[in-house]
Amino acid sequence: MARLTGTGLVADDLYLMSHHEVTGRPYLHHRAIGVGLAGALLAELVLAGSIRIWPEGVAPAGRSLPAGELARSVLALVVSERRRVPDWLAFLARSAERDVARRLEHEKYLTLAGSRRPWRTGRWVPVDPDCAFAPLFRAQAALDPGKPVTVAGATLAGLATACGLGSRLLPYGPKGARRWLDETVRQLAPDLRELIAQTQAATDSLLLSQRV
Repeated sequence: MARLTGTGLVADDLYLMSHHEVTGRPYLHHRAIGVGLAGALLAELVLAGSIRIWPEGVAPAGRSLPAGELARSVLALVVSERRRVPDWLAFLARSAERDVARRLEHEKYLTLAGSRRPWRTGRWVPVDPDCAFAPLFRAQAALDPGKPVTVAGATLAGLATACGLGSRLLPYGPKGARRWLDETVRQLAPDLRELIAQTQAATDSLLLSQRV
């Protein structure tokens, strides 16, 4: 049975935030969601102490392996060759939405609903709307100076805003929520701040390319 506390993983919460809690319809273009989830998958490795993020790229931080098949797969990729963070975001974004959806299915948060049209694939829909909506409350703490916020919650809120979910998240905060969110993100470790900034830049570049 799905739990309101979530899986504890940033990419899982970001996926649920970026899709409707009942229908599973995306709030953003799939490419923007992919970029946000790519950043979240890298953030999970930072939070697990497995990698460090530098302006020049990604580097292993220790010998400990993160929990979960997906996290270990991403770790094996990013330590296998030297690339800049924007390159890893673009590469991981191609499959991040599908990969995270499958992880959430395994944890009983999503199920694959069939399409009425045989030429279309099915859509991932939440098993429990309350559990699918709960990540908004976990991210909301980063918007309010009166609430305690975790590093994972601040990272989630920062990445959500960076990939274009600000209009979905910020209305749940008090007046001046964006200003407090920016201050909260500034208090994160340098590698998480760099990752959020790079995710924002990748999203901005994506939106610019769509307008041209």
